[in-house]
Amino acid sequence: MGGVEDGVADGAQASALPVEGAVPDWLTGTLLRTGPATSPAAFRNWLGGPSALHRFGFGGGRVSYRTGLLDTRAARRGHGRIDFAAFTADPCRSLFSRFFTRYRIAPNAAANVLSLADRQWARHDTPIAVDFEPGVLDGVGISGVVDSAVPSGHPHHAPLTGDVLDYVLSFGERSEYRVHRRRPGCRVRELLAAVPTDNPGYLHSFAVTDRFAVLVEYPFVADPRHPLAPGRPFIANHRWRPELGTRFIVIDQVDGRIVADHRTEAFFAFHHINARDAGHRVVLDICSYANADAVNAPRPARWRGELPLALPTRYEIDLLGGVLHTRRLAAQAFELPRVSYRAHNGGDHRFAYGVGVPGPRGDDVFDRLVKLDVQSGETTTWHEPGQHPGEPVFVPSPTARHEDDGVLLSVVLDGHDGQAGMVVLDARSFEELARVGVPREAGTTAVHTAAS
Repeated sequence: MGGVEDGVADGAQASALPVEGAVPDWLTGTLLRTGPATSPAAFRNWLGGPSALHRFGFGGGRVSYRTGLLDTRAARRGHGRIDFAAFTADPCRSLFSRFFTRYRIAPNAAANVLSLADRQWARHDTPIAVDFEPGVLDGVGISGVVDSAVPSGHPHHAPLTGDVLDYVLSFGERSEYRVHRRRPGCRVRELLAAVPTDNPGYLHSFAVTDRFAVLVEYPFVADPRHPLAPGRPFIANHRWRPELGTRFIVIDQVDGRIVADHRTEAFFAFHHINARDAGHRVVLDICSYANADAVNAPRPARWRGELPLALPTRYEIDLLGGVLHTRRLAAQAFELPRVSYRAHNGGDHRFAYGVGVPGPRGDDVFDRLVKLDVQSGETTTWHEPGQHPGEPVFVPSPTARHEDDGVLLSVVLDGHDGQAGMVVLDARSFEELARVGVPREAGTTAVHTAAS
């Protein structure tokens, strides 16, 4: 956390956009979305074309816009050497980077892009949360400075204390997951728990409840006893080992005690939806894959209907008896989940929002927004042919009386002409309130990333 990741060049001029419908007057803030540059050619090169950062500003029912091409260095630098950022690149970012959307409550005319708990800005290249012990990287062909103790992609605010919780994998002869916390107003993080692991896995996210932090170790693991592959990303050292099962580790936020450590059948996930306490149980909702094929498959196959996608699934851990109950929440594919974070993170929730495709084996890139009722399993969708929405952002109304009182924002890319636009949905009815278009003459500025 707390690192500058992307920046929009100072002096860039924002364009006022035409709005069809009505954007609520109370909506004030900035929305960032990564995606292909706004041109038909860039969209046709969705899997490998240039990326852009799309910035939408809100205030008084009006919307402004600015865009910039993401400018990063090549991942490899000759002679088979790979830089550290590329060596530890998070596969979630490779898969979903062009769908990420971030919202900041305060307007941001020309600010740096930061990441902290529920308010994460778009990143371009993000490392896996891993800290390599001395000697581990000998001979693996890495150039550049090794930046240790990289934070996870999804830190959390502890619901009761306001602490920022995070974790990192310490990879070495004796690997362990190290969970840290940072007290409100404090710049120093402290170690909460160190959890040993014989088979360190790739964990992109974790969960919190009022009482606990929960790590889920999927059987997509690396063997610390074997030398790392030279000149290849760290993720290339991971193997799918379903015989290990999936491990749930529940950690007390007060003193770091491990109060549960249980295994269930093998599955894989990038993202947690939410978690909560329920008496002597912990309930976790996760975007669950049958295996880790999404990480290993060639890039062109990822979004062409050749892979199963994530399905929303509930896991219940009995802290007394260790019994795990599992049930599918819905049959609708569901990824890049969001909830009403500030009011319901780590607690009871009913609604989640995400992106999806027509079935569990999609035939296209994400083409719909999905609202999931985790109690009934019902889903509501927003879909228009040829339109590809990004990660939705829920913004609660300042006078909200219900969990879904607010709006859902999503930047949408047109598959025909590659132009970016935005939809504003009533989160409760899922009806469209406004459509914001981006004119072709909207200017482009420079956007520089930490990897550049």
